[in-house]
Amino acid sequence: GFMDTRAYWGLSTALPQFPSISSDLAVDVVIIGAGLTGCTAAWLLKRGGVKVALLERGRCAAADTGHTTAHLTYVTDKRLHSVVNDFGKDGAKAFWEAGAAAIDQIHEIVQATGGKSEFAWVPGYLHASLKNQDKERKDRDVASLHQDADLARELGFQASFMQSVPGLNGPGVKFANQAKFHPLKYLAPLLQSINGGGSYVFEKTQAERIDEKPLTVHSGKYKIRCEYLMIATHTPLLGKTSLVKGTLFQSKLALYTSYVLGARLPGGSTPEALFWDTTDPYYYLRVDRQENRDYAIFGGEDCKTGQEEDPREVFKRLESKCREVLPEARIENRWLGQVVETNDGLPFIGENEGQQFIATGFCGNGFTLGTLSAVMVRDRYLGRKNPWFELFRVDRRRFHGGTWRYVKENLDYPYYYLRDRIGGAEGKSLEELKFGEGKILKIDGQKVAAYRDETGKVTLCSPICTHLQCIVRWKPADKMWDCPCHGSRFHPTGEVFSGPAEDPLEKISPK
Repeated sequence: GFMDTRAYWGLSTALPQFPSISSDLAVDVVIIGAGLTGCTAAWLLKRGGVKVALLERGRCAAADTGHTTAHLTYVTDKRLHSVVNDFGKDGAKAFWEAGAAAIDQIHEIVQATGGKSEFAWVPGYLHASLKNQDKERKDRDVASLHQDADLARELGFQASFMQSVPGLNGPGVKFANQAKFHPLKYLAPLLQSINGGGSYVFEKTQAERIDEKPLTVHSGKYKIRCEYLMIATHTPLLGKTSLVKGTLFQSKLALYTSYVLGARLPGGSTPEALFWDTTDPYYYLRVDRQENRDYAIFGGEDCKTGQEEDPREVFKRLESKCREVLPEARIENRWLGQVVETNDGLPFIGENEGQQFIATGFCGNGFTLGTLSAVMVRDRYLGRKNPWFELFRVDRRRFHGGTWRYVKENLDYPYYYLRDRIGGAEGKSLEELKFGEGKILKIDGQKVAAYRDETGKVTLCSPICTHLQCIVRWKPADKMWDCPCHGSRFHPTGEVFSGPAEDPLEKISPK
């Protein structure tokens, strides 16, 4: 029968189209590759007052971004106990927090761009292997799940071991505050707003050569002068011309192909969540609620690109596994995704030359680590501090827990209080507020700093400190909001009591 090999996302969404380059230009930053990483970097830089040119040799988001499963999770491909083993607890905490920061950043972008991206917070479940195992293997599997749940909690994440994961009936770990979205609906407004005001998006525009001094990107007969360059092409070896210096990368990156199925399910039959198992390579599943039915994306059977067997055979195996897990699934689409693995399981994000920033090796966490790369390139270009510069640097030596102290060295970084930001809402309704009390609440998916005064009047403010975007917390003894990052303090109704913040917390009008 006919196989629809288009990925699910592209079936429902057309992105805006952009012209090819047609004149010489000068900008601050050129970004090569308009997948999620490049688009987000361009958007964040432009919001930071930077002039950017985003170059895409095909159509924006047509390659890997349009062929993913759009899981947003901070749970890494490499199991937490092995991350801790290899990089120490600080390294593991930093790697996972990087993913959590990225989900938060995506959520902020969704709100800033009008929020039509079907973004939803959902739990993620890491569960026992779907492969048939003997008893001893099963026991080891369960022990390792317990270990990951305990470690995750110790590092500040909301995780709990469950005897039975909803919908799948085997043991697993539930991770709160993961998310999912529709990647193309997310990127459409982003792309629209990058173009204009001295910034550009060009499609069907191939970067063919780069001159170092002055830094110039050539495409056909046109050239773009810039101060800084980001290569956001998934594998940073562009076509015939290796734009990335040296052969460092060929030896440290491996490409894997992942096989993905899209299937219809009866409405409400499986919880709306993300699932992935402990098999190596693992199987993964995400479920979308739609009006009268659900849509499941199921994938796995990853293997090294270039060493594949006949894809039809692989899809057959995957389909029979899918039917075993979801007996009612009707398979409609099949497509291939690509995953780039690194030699140590951490991504490479950073400068490999003076003014050249690269981002690759995202393993299965493409959207979170791609978003993080965008935050990092913005911070690097604008000269801001970022706690992940060291961990993910491109020229890292093999790295052990002792060389670097994430928490101690980054206390003043805005994302340090991230877990307050993600897990820290203390309630969901204003009814919980006592007279004279402040609380961070999550109302309609948005965090607010809510205060009820002695007369019962409620004030809602944004909980984001106006100094460097940390999340404030309520100090009952002083009846005040204070910012844990740099000590700014605010009156219960949001006015500044003491700096470094200069502006009051933003007021939120109740819906």
